[in-house]
Amino acid sequence: MGRYDFRPLRVHQTTTRLLNAGAISSLPPWYNVVGSIVPAQTLVRTQPVPHHVPRKGPKTKKASKLFRPQEIGYEEDMLRKEFFKDHPWELARPRLIIEDDGKDSQKTDWAQIQQKEKALTGESVVQRQLWLLNNVPHITKSQAYDQARKEFYDLRLQEDIERRVAREEAMSTGAYFGPSHIEIGMGLEDKEFERWKEWASKEVEMLEQRVAALYTDPVVEDTEDTALDADPAVEEAATEEVSDQIPAQGQSALGGAKFTH
Repeated sequence: MGRYDFRPLRVHQTTTRLLNAGAISSLPPWYNVVGSIVPAQTLVRTQPVPHHVPRKGPKTKKASKLFRPQEIGYEEDMLRKEFFKDHPWELARPRLIIEDDGKDSQKTDWAQIQQKEKALTGESVVQRQLWLLNNVPHITKSQAYDQARKEFYDLRLQEDIERRVAREEAMSTGAYFGPSHIEIGMGLEDKEFERWKEWASKEVEMLEQRVAALYTDPVVEDTEDTALDADPAVEEAATEEVSDQIPAQGQSALGGAKFTH
């Protein structure tokens, strides 16, 4: 086929021929889509639109990176990175990211950090700081960050107080609340620790049994020998049994070998 491979451009045509010939029994899921949206016929790859002003100088871009899309950066990216670096636990809070019409950004006014249709999150601090930087003259990045954080802390404290008061009022009227998330987590952790401790005790016991089976205890043998020596009746009976089989003086041994000089 030469230098260029045209088979991807003819995939719809090839599939149609296979269907007509009966080689394929059913239509592929992508058949109608590829038929309505024909692949591009251009074999020359165009360079992507640059988002940054190219640097002037003798150094040129490498050919391997010529067609790589450039990174798109926004002004609030660094502000967001700084805030969540200082407040990592804000990422653990549940958030609602579903939008009704996709125009939520048009309904917010970041002249104040609290919004009617948007819950207070770390993103509120980022957008509030960005609004201060763009609308308040002669304000620095750190000053805008401190002001946005102060407003954020005040609202979070107010939310905690409201939650605590609502809980106390409900309990005063007979409401019962189950264990909190922290108590549930601690209970699961204690249960898992007890299970591990039981498993570890069994493993240690099995290891001790294996070690005991590999080595004999000499102390037990010494104790048995000492017990035999300490009993005079046993010693006397053993001596009489042996003395009966010892030949007298001048008598040859029975059942033994006889030596002559």
